[in-house]
Amino acid sequence: MSKPNPRPTLATARHATLRAEARMPSRYGDFRVYAFECPLEGVETGAVVHGDVRGEENVPVRLHSECFTGDIMGSLRCDCRDQLEAGLRHIGSVERGVVIYLRQEGRGIGLVNKIRAYALQDQGMDTVEANHALGFDDDLRTYEVAADIIRLLGIKSVALMSNNPKKRQGLLDNGITVVDRIPHIMAPNEHNRAYLETKRVRSGHLLPIDGGLAEG
Repeated sequence: MSKPNPRPTLATARHATLRAEARMPSRYGDFRVYAFECPLEGVETGAVVHGDVRGEENVPVRLHSECFTGDIMGSLRCDCRDQLEAGLRHIGSVERGVVIYLRQEGRGIGLVNKIRAYALQDQGMDTVEANHALGFDDDLRTYEVAADIIRLLGIKSVALMSNNPKKRQGLLDNGITVVDRIPHIMAPNEHNRAYLETKRVRSGHLLPIDGGLAEG
């Protein structure tokens, strides 16, 4: 018989405050959903949890950045929806795990600028060149909110589901122990192949040079 999943500590951290929780049955498993206010960022964000994570080590955690075009509208220009669904499917298949949904659209540049970057990509730029042309760095995301949520859920250490070394470093910089990395590689399609190769070559993501990705 599985243990009940206890309520996280109702504490206010600097970047996130737990405000609500409920049971959330889904197509990926029977989860609990938690809603957090993030006052310094002026947003609300959420996390879904499978199993008992409080006081546990090596908990699989996916930090997923919001993607209106991919997650919601099914765009094939990125692998975001595939990554979100794979993360939910994975935590639903193991004893415990968490997916945190971070409100950092377009790697932190917002939806309007992301669509502007899309338009520049239509003219031949890659994702990094487009961001730079708009006056932004490649990736503006930060991980203070994610770290606070992990602490509020009572997790001692995580196995990070990610191909992006910056996410691991972001958690480490904010005091989270990352004991393992779970590769999170999606098959490319004809529309996102160049995007994924840019992630590998220019942004340092740990992606294969085979398995459908072009050689860099």
